[in-house]
Amino acid sequence: MDHSSHGHREHDKHAGHHTEDFLKKFWVVLALTIPLILYSDLFAWSPPAFVGSHYLQLILGSIVFFYGGMVFLKGAADEIQDRLPGMMTLIALAIIAAYLYSVGVVLSGTGMTLFWELSTLIAVMLIGHWVEMKAVKSAKGALQELAKLLPDQAEVLLDGNIVSVSLDELREGDIVLVRPGGKIPADGVVIEGSSEIDESLITGESRPVEKSIGDGVIAGSTNGDGSVQVRIEKTGEHTFLAGVMRLVAEAESSKSRLQLLSDRAAFYLTVLAVTAGGVTFFAWLAAGEGFGFAIERLVAVLVIACPHALGLAIPLVASISTTMAARNGFFVKRRIALEAARNITTVLFDKTGTLTKGSFGVVAVIGPEAETLSLAAAANGSSEHPLARATVRAAQERRISVSSASAFARLPGKGVRASVAGNEITVGSPALLSEMKAELHADYAADIQKHEREGKTVVHVFKGTELVGSIAFADVIREESREAVAALKRMGIKVAMITGDAEDVAAWVAKELSIDEYFAHVLPGEKAVAVQKLQSRGERVAMVGDGVNDAPALTQADLGIAIGAGTNVAIESAGIILVKNDPRDIPKIIRLSRLTYAKMIQNLFWATGYNVVALPIAAGALSAYGIMLQPAVAAVFMSLSTVIVAINASLLRRAAL
Repeated sequence: MDHSSHGHREHDKHAGHHTEDFLKKFWVVLALTIPLILYSDLFAWSPPAFVGSHYLQLILGSIVFFYGGMVFLKGAADEIQDRLPGMMTLIALAIIAAYLYSVGVVLSGTGMTLFWELSTLIAVMLIGHWVEMKAVKSAKGALQELAKLLPDQAEVLLDGNIVSVSLDELREGDIVLVRPGGKIPADGVVIEGSSEIDESLITGESRPVEKSIGDGVIAGSTNGDGSVQVRIEKTGEHTFLAGVMRLVAEAESSKSRLQLLSDRAAFYLTVLAVTAGGVTFFAWLAAGEGFGFAIERLVAVLVIACPHALGLAIPLVASISTTMAARNGFFVKRRIALEAARNITTVLFDKTGTLTKGSFGVVAVIGPEAETLSLAAAANGSSEHPLARATVRAAQERRISVSSASAFARLPGKGVRASVAGNEITVGSPALLSEMKAELHADYAADIQKHEREGKTVVHVFKGTELVGSIAFADVIREESREAVAALKRMGIKVAMITGDAEDVAAWVAKELSIDEYFAHVLPGEKAVAVQKLQSRGERVAMVGDGVNDAPALTQADLGIAIGAGTNVAIESAGIILVKNDPRDIPKIIRLSRLTYAKMIQNLFWATGYNVVALPIAAGALSAYGIMLQPAVAAVFMSLSTVIVAINASLLRRAAL
């Protein structure tokens, strides 16, 4: 049996309802409640009589019951059809009991009607549902917000002309013009122009990103001041935004363990309410009270026991947390994953591309920095080797002037040689040191050995046969990684690292980032084994990875977190996806999980605690002391509980991650 589909149906009790319908019905019912109260037996004075005034309450009460109460009757029918009786069933039972009894009183001419109680009860229920739907609607805005990111039309360049087409007419390979301030219609690559593009709503990155020829752009991001031409590479369902929307939809339909618990609790509370209502009704009849009084107590019990707040307690918090996650640059694919995050004791990072940039960079210069980098960058200007590119980039970042070179030549297995400003410059491997018969003083040699022990690649720069300086390269550690590791440690969480790199490289990165434990020389298929090793010690592990070979480890971990820029396989295996490749989002996930859980527990307390206290009072347990809970007052308390739960859930939005 598919419990998930039933659960989803039960919590989608407002399907087909419009928020404003409840408000409109409320005003009509409120207007009819005034004459119902005036013509009730509440007051000692008699209202003006007219022909048929005896039936006024029956007519107005029937309008209220069928017009205002029909939404609850239909909801109850759906719940019973799904075999999941809940709050709509209880409301329906309460108003049916009050209405049928009152009709009997009018037709028999004996007893007091409950029409004014029925009317006020329906009015309070309608306004309570309106408040709830407003809260849920604002919380579930993530999908609508994402859908709004896309433009309605795209400007396609055809034979030198600009033609406006709808998004579903766009094809891969089309060239589109995106004007300043316009939205990118589909995923693609910039082929002309440059501009700063705001991707904040999609990636969470607050600063606009500079895009020029060759850079990828994402559907739904907003163009800055420059015009760009984009070649479309993905359309419709294949775009990044469409994938994100699928993840959000999946998250909104998935359930957390607490939500499943609240569903069960709501079901049992409904059974308890019907049982308690029946017992109350027959107990008062047995005690010699009138039929009308017994019905009134039955209605009060059914109303007060409505698991309305309970049904709202968890879904509303879960919905708000999903939206908060999206705004902070990560997507909760399965809510149970977000729930698991609060219990994580160890975060295991895949090193390359997560803690490090996954590309070589200059990490140290031994000798005069400016001269060494300037000469090395000049000699490497024509080379496509990763170390050559890193050298040129380092010189540019440090704003070091680089002369042009001539007579460029590769030295197979050793490096490169070129003529720079009339000098012969050689850049290359340690083999050049012995070839050039370079003499190193002790401190210089010790520095080189230290970097080599840490697994860094060291190259040497010569002017003629004279050593100018040496450059150490490594997979660059990202500054964000330092902040992420520090934040996790402050939260009392251990940090571990896994890599296929050699022991010395792993040891250097672990030392630089103050990582508690690392696994080096790990083959792709063995990553899941490392996760199991940590779990065997009682650790609850979150694995952060981005590649195809990370998928088994992501699945094995208690919480799998995939890098959004990674592969589809990794994303499918994970419960949470980071849109930006930013390890600082990991502490945010754990903080959001802890905040969400706390809010859910608070709401369960508010929702169930109130029922436990109020139910005996509604049944008449304190009647000996003159304390009686009228059905309408019970409805006010029930709605108040729902509003408190909704407000408490909404406070989650203000929390800083």
